[in-house]
Amino acid sequence: MTKSARTGLIAPWINFYREIEALFKDDPDITIEYDEDAYTVKLFVVGQSKADALTQLLPEERTFGSITAHVEVIPANRLHTTRIGLFKEAFRDNPAFAYAKSVPMGPSIGADYVVFKNRVVQYYNDDLSDINRLRSTLYQELAKDIFGEDGVFFCTDVEEPVG
Repeated sequence: MTKSARTGLIAPWINFYREIEALFKDDPDITIEYDEDAYTVKLFVVGQSKADALTQLLPEERTFGSITAHVEVIPANRLHTTRIGLFKEAFRDNPAFAYAKSVPMGPSIGADYVVFKNRVVQYYNDDLSDINRLRSTLYQELAKDIFGEDGVFFCTDVEEPVG
């Protein structure tokens, strides 16, 4: 995108698409397209189980005022048993993903953690605080905004200290 094309504010549904694109753009199994006329994000996924996991995790739609953005995962139709299993499958081979883990907190309670690599990701946004109008964030923040899962914590991996 040229700098001259980066004028004006972007719509929140376009930003939603760009968040999804930033989170999955390096995944070799996923191709993302945006249909501007239908406000639809389409994820073309290689591997039925990965497509199924993404279908169950991603919201089918997100409303921004009077505009409703839709998310389609192609293909999709099988079920998985655990949320952590869904996240592991959805992010399999994605270089942004570190690991996912369920941690027991007591006899019948626990917490689910989805951990992403410690890397800053940038994408074009109407962030006026950046001279190039880029948004800089972590994968965990994108996942938190996109998935919005209750009971799932999105985190950033930390390197083990040397010494």
